[in-house]
Amino acid sequence: MAELPHIHSPADLKALPQEQLADLAEKIRQDLITTLAETGGHLGPNLGVVELSIALHRVFNTPKDKFIFDVAHQAYVHKMLTGRWDKIHTIRQYEGLNGFCLRTESEHDCYGAGHAGTAVSAALGMAVGRDLRGAEDENVVCIAGDAAFTCGPTFEALNNVAAQTKKFILVLNDNEWSIDRNVGAIAKYLNQINTHPTYAHLHQTAAGLLEKIGGKTIRRIAGKVEESAKGLLLTTNSQPSPTTSVIFEEFGFRYYGPIDGHDLPLLIKTFEFLKTQNQPVILHIITEKGRGYRPALDDPGKFHGLGKYNIETGETQATASPTYSQIYARSVTDFAKADEKIVAITAAMPGGTGLSVFKKEIPERYYDVGIAEEHAALFACGLAVQGLKPFLTIYSTFMQRAYDMIVHDMAIQNLPVRLAMDRGGLSGDDGPTHHGLFDIGYLRPVPNIVHMQPKDEDEFVDMLWTMANYEAGPIAIRYPRGNGPGVTPKDKPQLLEIGKAEVVEPAGEIALIGLGDMFVMAQETRDLLAAQGIQAALINPRWIKPLDTAVLEQFAAQCKVICTFEDHVLHNGFGCGVIEHLHSAGFTTPIVRIGWPDEFIEHGTIPILRAKHGLTAENAVVKILAALGR
Repeated sequence: MAELPHIHSPADLKALPQEQLADLAEKIRQDLITTLAETGGHLGPNLGVVELSIALHRVFNTPKDKFIFDVAHQAYVHKMLTGRWDKIHTIRQYEGLNGFCLRTESEHDCYGAGHAGTAVSAALGMAVGRDLRGAEDENVVCIAGDAAFTCGPTFEALNNVAAQTKKFILVLNDNEWSIDRNVGAIAKYLNQINTHPTYAHLHQTAAGLLEKIGGKTIRRIAGKVEESAKGLLLTTNSQPSPTTSVIFEEFGFRYYGPIDGHDLPLLIKTFEFLKTQNQPVILHIITEKGRGYRPALDDPGKFHGLGKYNIETGETQATASPTYSQIYARSVTDFAKADEKIVAITAAMPGGTGLSVFKKEIPERYYDVGIAEEHAALFACGLAVQGLKPFLTIYSTFMQRAYDMIVHDMAIQNLPVRLAMDRGGLSGDDGPTHHGLFDIGYLRPVPNIVHMQPKDEDEFVDMLWTMANYEAGPIAIRYPRGNGPGVTPKDKPQLLEIGKAEVVEPAGEIALIGLGDMFVMAQETRDLLAAQGIQAALINPRWIKPLDTAVLEQFAAQCKVICTFEDHVLHNGFGCGVIEHLHSAGFTTPIVRIGWPDEFIEHGTIPILRAKHGLTAENAVVKILAALGR
């Protein structure tokens, strides 16, 4: 590999001779592989867009031109090319680069995101804003993976593009994967395009094909862009190509592709051509997720996003005990083997939620609906109407997208859908778009919903068993990312009484109420208080809704201070529910709350962020002593 100059900005990239771009792509891949082995991150998606990112910055000019990445977990290369290469080793580390685009991080990040399906709508808004400002020389380029086309908002935006702007470039990065392999009719449709015999033969016949379907004018255009004719397939409104790209044409886009997303000269020439077009265009490129690293190619799901790994083998460090996600999947799968009414639903997350186990062992009752949380919730409602027991398994942060369905369809009709909200609480390195810090707040006001959180793995399985046998209405459980305290579940789970807390230690002048994984912090606080001669009662509330009001009133009457602990924002959280009830019941006992502040929490390790924001036993003691007047 030739010695390359440092890339400090897109201008440095533009100054490189064309023949050095392949070396640049190889250098980027090697730096990604070695860096993420130490930090973890989204390796596979970024290895797949190296050439695409280089071509975009070679042809366009950010920040004047706008790149909007759907999800933006594939923007590491973009960051490296826009002045952040020397900081890539800090990706997803506390006070380092964010794992997604972040408007406050760089002028080259014009839009922040972490969920799929947002980019086309946002890009259309930017394009219309550009048109209203009269800035005709600015380009808006939306980069969306094929998984984004399983999202409803993407199609809502496609329905409006041609009616609202003329100059719009949409890149469809097709690698057949979201986090897991894509499913459904759209995935099948795109596969029909990129596996059509015409595409396989294009590199030999492209120029002639263009002339055949578009006439000599099209042949001359292709001649001007020269290499873009190799692998470029153009359709016209009057004569659609054999690849049946009609769906995009019907939305008012001129469709180009599919082309090789790793052919740098072809990409550059194609973008140079497309930016001259005064109509909405879509470029369909075919890429390999994980290109350049064999372990990532062999296991794209694992290498979508992962922790530290061994570069030689691709192996990650195994955890000492099963994670909550693994326990969830194993338990629900076992329950389903004994109960044919149980079905499992996920929104493109079989690996992250652990449901790959259910998929393997009971495929006939496993449903992956793609990145379509709204549909998933409605689909679950329909199953419940038919007497089935749907377990709807979605990360807490993604369940937000289905909120209307939870209220309008699930709760009003009192349908027994089981909501399993993985990553309830802080999600650490993934940052504010992925923290599950709002689900108590958005579920607590909704009538008919039961909501709970376990303190350990054994109680978790008991709660899942209770959910499987609960028929009175919707029931939800939140549980954290990763491992619990290491309590082995008993052989046979037990049904829990709805709304009944567990009083672990009944005596004390202080009452400590630790919800879920924060019960451990309540225990630590008890020990610190005991060291100062203060005895504290200890309560595992279990239930967010309904609260055990009898237990709350009992300890409000006998204690001088109550302290609640929750891995959730304090506004409208669990502690708020305690305050509301006790106030309504006429109690004036001081209540101290430990939880997250009213702000979006940055990315970083959980211990660092808890210490920074005061979610510690030490801070709880300080607040309790202040409430005692000591």
